[in-house]
Amino acid sequence: MRIRCLELFSVNKKFRKKEKNWSFIFDVDGVLTDGKFTYTEKGKYSKDFGSHDGDALKMLSKFSQIIFITADKRGLGITECRLQDIGFSVKIVEPEGRVDLIKKLQTDNYIVYVADSFTDCPALKAANLSFTPANAHFLAKKSSNYVLKSQGGSGAVAEVCLLYLLANKRDIF
Repeated sequence: MRIRCLELFSVNKKFRKKEKNWSFIFDVDGVLTDGKFTYTEKGKYSKDFGSHDGDALKMLSKFSQIIFITADKRGLGITECRLQDIGFSVKIVEPEGRVDLIKKLQTDNYIVYVADSFTDCPALKAANLSFTPANAHFLAKKSSNYVLKSQGGSGAVAEVCLLYLLANKRDIF
């Protein structure tokens, strides 16, 4: 069942619990990027990242742990460069290892997981709250708690960050 994000964060009692903090896990490709790769004869050349996400991530990082994951080893240098620009790092986690990562972190945290691929379905279901960008694969959308209005690489990450911050009455402006 789909319900509005603000209801998820501010009305639902589970999200007002104080025993644990919220940690956010973002899959990079298709969430922080538009999911497209540009290739030349030398290999992977570029990824497209949105412009809105960096500032929202910096605001969220004052209140929550943020983890970026990718399975893309060939484009890792591009991802690392962008994340370093905004003050973060990335971990390589294959899709089959993502549920284990979520369960490990759930010991001390509530987990928000944001991803776009059908390979992420088990992890989307394992998280306490999951989101998919508007342009995610249809199976990922069916496995998530909420489908965002924004597309990957076009503000999906900022949308999640701001929804959390605004719902928890964080001073962001």
